[in-house]
Amino acid sequence: MTSGSARRATPRESSEAWEALFRTQVELLRRFRRDDVWHELSLDEYDVLYTLASSPGHTARIRDLQERSLLTQPSLSRMVERLEAAGLVGRSPVEGDRRGVAVTLTEEGRRLQRLVGGRHVRSIDRVVGAALDADELATLRALLDRLRARARSLQA
Repeated sequence: MTSGSARRATPRESSEAWEALFRTQVELLRRFRRDDVWHELSLDEYDVLYTLASSPGHTARIRDLQERSLLTQPSLSRMVERLEAAGLVGRSPVEGDRRGVAVTLTEEGRRLQRLVGGRHVRSIDRVVGAALDADELATLRALLDRLRARARSLQA
């Protein structure tokens, strides 16, 4: 995945880059969790609402939500139950799959996701957008996309 003339990184360089990426993610997540933007939601609950908002028909299977989050299946199921009790999502069976459960964002869930999402984007911009210019952000995104694609290719 590197250009033909580029030197392959040493294991130490790879490890140091991973450590920097991991530490940065942890620091940013801690920072964003402290923000006063979440309303009555946690960051993880917002992530579920965001994932549903960006899914076709604002609906996703539990297993698809799990693939896009860091939560275990039991934790995610309990969270979906809480979100459903709050009127933010609805659950329904998946046609043709007795065990499958689809989760759909309600209108109230969409309203809250948009409200919190707008605040969260402004918070992200205050940290990330202030640290990196547009070209650097594009480069970072491209590098992270390549790294994620490599990790996924090794799972197959």
